[in-house]
Amino acid sequence: MRVLFTCGGTAGHINPAVALAGMFRERNGAEILFVGADGGMETQLLPREGYEIQTVTITSFYRKLNKKSLKHNLSTLRNLGRSKGQAKRILDEFRPDLVVGTGGYASYPVVREAARRGIPTAVHESNAEPGLTTKMLAKHVDRVMVGFEESRQHYPHPERVEVTGTPVRGEFFSLKRAEARAKLGFTDDKPVVLTSWGSLGALVMNEHMVDFVARECADGVPFHHIYGVGTRYYQRVLDAIAAKGIDLKQYPDIDIREYIYDMPVVMDAADVMLSRAGASTISEITSTARPAVLVPSPNVTANHQEKNARVLSDRGAAVLMLEGEASGDRLYETVRELIAHPTQLEQMRAELRKLAIGDANERIYQVLMDLTKK
Repeated sequence: MRVLFTCGGTAGHINPAVALAGMFRERNGAEILFVGADGGMETQLLPREGYEIQTVTITSFYRKLNKKSLKHNLSTLRNLGRSKGQAKRILDEFRPDLVVGTGGYASYPVVREAARRGIPTAVHESNAEPGLTTKMLAKHVDRVMVGFEESRQHYPHPERVEVTGTPVRGEFFSLKRAEARAKLGFTDDKPVVLTSWGSLGALVMNEHMVDFVARECADGVPFHHIYGVGTRYYQRVLDAIAAKGIDLKQYPDIDIREYIYDMPVVMDAADVMLSRAGASTISEITSTARPAVLVPSPNVTANHQEKNARVLSDRGAAVLMLEGEASGDRLYETVRELIAHPTQLEQMRAELRKLAIGDANERIYQVLMDLTKK
């Protein structure tokens, strides 16, 4: 069996595809190919997971009405024509039995061409409201899989929509907390705080984290802190911390990384998370029952991250802090307050377990396998 997954742009699009690819490879020895965008993050992440990836030339659409956006969008239209030919070549060579898109502009030309050829196709949309790529593909694919029941209303063919939840890689369930801590080299009983503002990073939040790091250094670093800055702002954050007179070599409990490649291990070890509220992250948080302080990105379509975060905060499963209300001091005090109250953390974990769709991977796998039998 040959399965083609196409995704890209952010880890939120890539990780669900990796979770599904792992199931197909483990259960029936499927041959897997990924297709992403030229220069996209997927070209770095997927080879680390042991998968082959090919790319198409595709870029985003800007929604603002100005000269710069018009010029960019004209370039995108030219790339769309080019990517169509590239998609045809990839499909001719790989001859997939199934094509699955999990988000990102690279999904469009590949899934659209596969659907035109009559190859079984599906897309998975993690967010409550569909992104542009999913909207464009929804009327062509055999199945649309979504993370929320409320999402059905956004699609023109609700009979093709399956509520499955969002897939999470099996590695997130492979270690107990003590095992994960040991794997990270932690031999004391200090709490573990995990910070990640997305695979690319977030400028405002990383600026706040410089103040956060300064506070924890001033307090003698009361917890282990693993902080994934994101690829865009890594050096900028290091420089800003150094400008405050902080020598990170003196604080081994603060581990600042460009990207957290071993996220399943780190999340399994964490007592509290600081993060955005993308759907993939929400699924990982609920599946692992990891208490979190969520600061939704205000720069996403339809404000879907805040909607995702409120599902958790309304049940007491997470702390919601809007970006405009956040600061390094407030984030630090919130984390210290949570760590000081283990009963509250346990209550949050209990609510997260209630929200989790534990069999999302299995549901999606069965939907996709059914498509190949028709």
